[in-house]
Amino acid sequence: MRFLTLDDWLRWQESLHPSEIELGLERVRLVVQRMGLVRPDFAVIIVAGTNGKGSSVAMLASILRAAGYTVGSYTSPHLLRYNERIQVDGEAVTDEALCASFARVDAARGDTSLTYFEFGTLAAIDILQRRGVEIAVLEVGLGGRLDAVNVLDADVALITPIDVDHVAWLGTDREAIGLEKAGILRPGRPAVCADPAPPASVLAHARTLGAPLVLAGRDYRYAVDDGHWCWQSASRRRHALPLPALRGNFQVANAAGVLAVLERLADRFPVDQRALREGLLSVQLPGRFHVLPGTPQRILDVAHNPHSAQALVENLAQAACNGRTHAVVGMLADKDIAATLDVLRGGVDHWYLADLALSRAAPASALNQALRGQGTCYADVATAYAAAVAEAGEGDRVVVCGSFHTVAEALAASV
Repeated sequence: MRFLTLDDWLRWQESLHPSEIELGLERVRLVVQRMGLVRPDFAVIIVAGTNGKGSSVAMLASILRAAGYTVGSYTSPHLLRYNERIQVDGEAVTDEALCASFARVDAARGDTSLTYFEFGTLAAIDILQRRGVEIAVLEVGLGGRLDAVNVLDADVALITPIDVDHVAWLGTDREAIGLEKAGILRPGRPAVCADPAPPASVLAHARTLGAPLVLAGRDYRYAVDDGHWCWQSASRRRHALPLPALRGNFQVANAAGVLAVLERLADRFPVDQRALREGLLSVQLPGRFHVLPGTPQRILDVAHNPHSAQALVENLAQAACNGRTHAVVGMLADKDIAATLDVLRGGVDHWYLADLALSRAAPASALNQALRGQGTCYADVATAYAAAVAEAGEGDRVVVCGSFHTVAEALAASV
């Protein structure tokens, strides 16, 4: 084994490939073939989209576990520990399992260079196969068509709402980005699009492939009434469903897409009403309107584009606050910074803008420029977060957002 500790493996992987991100399946496909994992024994759900991916993965896994199935999941990025990315029945895998899998990937790759994300994706497939999961829910890291997760064929694909994001890699409009997301579709295999207004490129690609595509609002519908909601398709109705434990009205739309996926799998993995209720009520996902205990009220949310920022603003408007809102924000440079901050602007009284220790990060000064000098800049998230907490008065709240990395650093500072 090349390394004995997880930290050593991860540090090495960060420097192994000449670029942090390089989309394409050739390298991953070669290694997955050498490892004999092209067709793993488990059923595969692949989730792509701009917003709602993590929530949808969490709800799918929670419901399927409640139905009695052995479920694996793969998500990215993580918040506090790399192990969070790969879970079996809701439990993160161990350092030992990761190190052993990394060694197998390393042996199989030969002289093939892999990115950090590609290495982790191959390890996830390997671990889930060895743990004997019945079904795996895999989140696309970036795009879809050329993302490492797409090396596997999905039994059911889910496309969540699409927005403009990662423009340097995916394109500058929803049509181009939608086509990249639709790359996870396969001929003859069912797919669900939970975007209420899907780009035409998604629909056209599904028709070209012959992939039966289920659409929100056309093939399934949902309605919320008095603290419950109902869902129906042409062949089934679900009544008196509890609202998901994840906060926000938009989470019901995510859950409706999840139910459409489960309907596509019902012959192999039936899910009864009890499992649906239990799974929706018990689902957990740190970093999505995550309210920390204690005072002042502190809310962590990974919102990092205009669509997710709007959802955060709506959640904040529904949450009682008699005082001021202090926002700690750090963002990556490839995000639509101006539009995202503009959405947040109406709900924020004071801005604490932080540098992130990442090559892809936008400097705090760039965020402040987008805010026309309304904020205060800090060298790191921990310092910005400490300042916001210290300056928050009685009845005030602190909101941390802008990136997974921003939330992770604030969460670490809160432990």
